[in-house]
Amino acid sequence: MNCRFASQIRITIFAKNENEMALNFVEELRWRGMLHDIMPGTEELLNKEATAGYIGFDPTAASLHIGSLIPIIILMHFQKAGHKPIALVGGATGMIGDPSGKSAERNLLDETTLAKNIAGVQSQLKRFLDFDSGAENAAELVNNYDWMKEFSLIDFVRDIGKHLTVNYMMAKESVKKRVRGEATEGMSFTEFTYQLFQGYDFLHLYETKNCKLQMGGSDQWGNITTGTELVRRKAQGKAYAMTCPLITKADGSKFGKSEGGNIWLDKGRTSVYKFYQYWLNSSDEDAEGFVKKFTFLDKETIDRLVEEHRESPHTRLLQKTIAKEVTVLVHSEEAYENAVKASSILFGKSTAEDLKSLDEQTFLEVFSGVPQAQIKPEQIEEGLDVVSAFSETGFLKSNGEVRRALKENSISVNKEKVNEGFSITASNLIAQKYVLLQRGKKSYFLLKVIA
Repeated sequence: MNCRFASQIRITIFAKNENEMALNFVEELRWRGMLHDIMPGTEELLNKEATAGYIGFDPTAASLHIGSLIPIIILMHFQKAGHKPIALVGGATGMIGDPSGKSAERNLLDETTLAKNIAGVQSQLKRFLDFDSGAENAAELVNNYDWMKEFSLIDFVRDIGKHLTVNYMMAKESVKKRVRGEATEGMSFTEFTYQLFQGYDFLHLYETKNCKLQMGGSDQWGNITTGTELVRRKAQGKAYAMTCPLITKADGSKFGKSEGGNIWLDKGRTSVYKFYQYWLNSSDEDAEGFVKKFTFLDKETIDRLVEEHRESPHTRLLQKTIAKEVTVLVHSEEAYENAVKASSILFGKSTAEDLKSLDEQTFLEVFSGVPQAQIKPEQIEEGLDVVSAFSETGFLKSNGEVRRALKENSISVNKEKVNEGFSITASNLIAQKYVLLQRGKKSYFLLKVIA
């Protein structure tokens, strides 16, 4: 076989595989319920060739939250299908604030805060996408501040602004809602220009990286199509758009929120335990949607899990599966196992060593709402008698009640049964400052060492 003929075969095989992978991307999103709007011709483009596509991430905080997981997972599916994902961090647009879905203008961020946020978001995105393999479809990370920082207002208005009419920009739903009085306040010129900035991002990536597709949430359709229109008018090119549905919960509450606020991807802001618990506490109705959107399990596996769950909903099979898959994806297998261990501490069998293995944040979240009393370091150094620990701190009413409970074998320190004569010392401290007292199975009390 001559080299030329062999080369032709390799090209044909690559094209076939590439086409098969591309076909899978749209179908993958469709059956998972992750496809909302798609511009005509987009699916045909992806079936025909490996394509560069991007999603923008707004650096409003130093960490992304679980609302950002859907666009991240879409980029992961995109790369898995053989396409090239580009993750854009909005260093420039983050200074303006996206009006889409907002009823009031956001506070503008100063440069120091914005720089910190951008660094945090960038480091998180690198955990999910392949940036470093050297493959043709290796992901790229870009910051629109890099190409906007030298752009003067005069140049931007002259070279970009003239290509889109005010009528076109006013027709966008995100603008109309703010202008016609459905919001509590109007729209500033700053926010009005946001779609033009985002549109220019698409044009810049189209011209410099041959990026033909922008993806995002359904509330971004107006901004994304502004970009496709700018590519058409300014570059005489063809660009494409695709959006996914915004995630909502069946009970009407906001997805990604808990009583303490956002569920963050940074374990320093949201502990792995709390992150795991969020998914574990999903309703049955939400879980059937979440398992498709937030895991990479195949259709056959998910269909089987849903069927088994419906037959025995009390086992919470779907919730346990989602909690495991997402916790491992965002954190690690070890972090997941620690979260499971922390979850079992309240109701399952656990030891003092299990408690001591928890970090302070997780420990306090496991025992959130448990009453506390403060003790001095010298009390621990001298050895705190168990009777005094339970009575003088106010947990139990009297020494006599403590002694009766001890005889009933219902008194525990750090989840382990103790007898009269036991003393609490520094060796019993959890996170170097806490001791967990317990009577029976469900009555808890915390001692906290305060200098």
